[in-house]
Amino acid sequence: MKKDYKGKLRIIPLGGLEQIGMNITAFEYEDSIVVVDCGLAFPEDDMLGIDLVIPDVTYLKDNADKVKGFVITHGHEDHIGALPYILKELNLPIYTTKLTMGIIENKIKEHNLLRSTRRKVVRHGQSINLGQFRIEFIKTNHSIQDASALAIYSPAGIVVHTGDFKVDYTPVFGDAIDLQRFAELGKKGVLALMSDSTNAERNGFTQSERTVGITFDHIFAEHQNTRIIIATFASNVDRVQQIINSAYKYGRKVVVEGRSMVNIISTASELGYLDVPENTLIEIDEMRNYPPEKMVLITTGSQGESMAALSRMAADVHRKVTIQPNDTIIFSSNPIPGNEKSVSRVINELSAKGANVIFQDAHVSGHACQEELKLIYSLVKPKYAIPIHGEYRHLKANSEIAKNLGIPKENIFILQSGDVIALDNESAKIVDKVHTGAILVDGLGVGDVGNIVLRDRQHLAEDGIIIVVLTLEKGTSRLLAGPDIVSRGFVYVRESEGLMEEARQAVSESLSKCLSSRYADWNKIKLSIRDAMNDFIWKKTKRRPMVIPIIMDVDI
Repeated sequence: MKKDYKGKLRIIPLGGLEQIGMNITAFEYEDSIVVVDCGLAFPEDDMLGIDLVIPDVTYLKDNADKVKGFVITHGHEDHIGALPYILKELNLPIYTTKLTMGIIENKIKEHNLLRSTRRKVVRHGQSINLGQFRIEFIKTNHSIQDASALAIYSPAGIVVHTGDFKVDYTPVFGDAIDLQRFAELGKKGVLALMSDSTNAERNGFTQSERTVGITFDHIFAEHQNTRIIIATFASNVDRVQQIINSAYKYGRKVVVEGRSMVNIISTASELGYLDVPENTLIEIDEMRNYPPEKMVLITTGSQGESMAALSRMAADVHRKVTIQPNDTIIFSSNPIPGNEKSVSRVINELSAKGANVIFQDAHVSGHACQEELKLIYSLVKPKYAIPIHGEYRHLKANSEIAKNLGIPKENIFILQSGDVIALDNESAKIVDKVHTGAILVDGLGVGDVGNIVLRDRQHLAEDGIIIVVLTLEKGTSRLLAGPDIVSRGFVYVRESEGLMEEARQAVSESLSKCLSSRYADWNKIKLSIRDAMNDFIWKKTKRRPMVIPIIMDVDI
């Protein structure tokens, strides 16, 4: 039976809660759905071989006739990365700001979706009408330009979605956050505030991006006789701008390395979000024409990703850049939770090559700390608080801020992905749960690797594999050849010939029993061999490799 939600706004987070990444939220009012963001997450350590993770949008596909389009807050992967995959299943228009659209167009171009996807660039302060909704884009600050908060107007009331934000009164490029507009919305009356929780545990204010520029100036002044290599997020255009400013000031040439970095910087330059002085930027092949102390390399790999440019330099496998003793290498980022080991490994490799590694004070966050969250809550004065964008502890910290500012406990909702909250001025409550989940992308395969395949990969990675091959005569099941044992990732066969011979014996005994009792069912023979092998190996080694018996039949 269809539930009656007449007059209620339904908010359905399809991802982005319980984790940093994969942000996507559906807003539904009667016959209209708008989708805010469509991001990816990076695989966990146990997702062996997986490239990236995208949200399961079964709910949107089931209600495709209602969905009016994607509204995107900013151009980070955890907010736009899944678009090329989801657009293949749901061909919907995209609405966002100029730079964000430029980055999205680069992405969908690679997937040959540019011509088939409708796109509309929206300016800050502008509104768009989508079905029952009107959506206004509000200027905010973040670690990428053109970030927006959204005021989502529905017949049930206004919801303010902050997107990822911080309050930066002195941004490197463009205007400061439009606090006045938040205050005006607060006076109108806001039904719910959905706010960024990433730094909700941190006291105080997030520092301005400009403070990093001052740090760069100091580092450049202190290291005038060495080559400088700076690793940062490709999408942090303001950070790149400040590096270019310092390089120009100290008479250095700049090389940009790393595919994503080159793509985003060329997009930002074309659209006028990056001011590069003439003759400052050079190609990597031109480096040899300049002395090292006149060079700055801006590169990807600040998170220790194995294929990123900096990791390849650290491992001595980069084709064009070799780390020299006395190189100054700056990590202008903080490790994302879970990447600490990878970053530490790269730092150690670089230090072992004699490089001077700096990884403190060269980064500020793009997310609001407690005092900025308090400011937004105080300006917006929402009836309901719905913390978003973070793990449970971040959402909890954000809810405590809301509670301390006087929002009643029963009006604060910590949601899980898939929860459906129905709200209007009278009430708000979780009324349903829809199907959500993670779809794994491995190479060109989307969703063809599931939990069972991952479990097998885990098993293979931990214990290896043993293949038992034998040949039986068709009809009589007489043994013609084998059993032969092939091992991969279990033991080094040449050094374990005795063990392999004993294993072969165990298989032969099991096979003899089966054949003497005239088992005709080869599945039973395989099962018997697998059990015998598992028992033998466990007794001898206390390991459990994957055992695969293969029986070939020959008609003589």
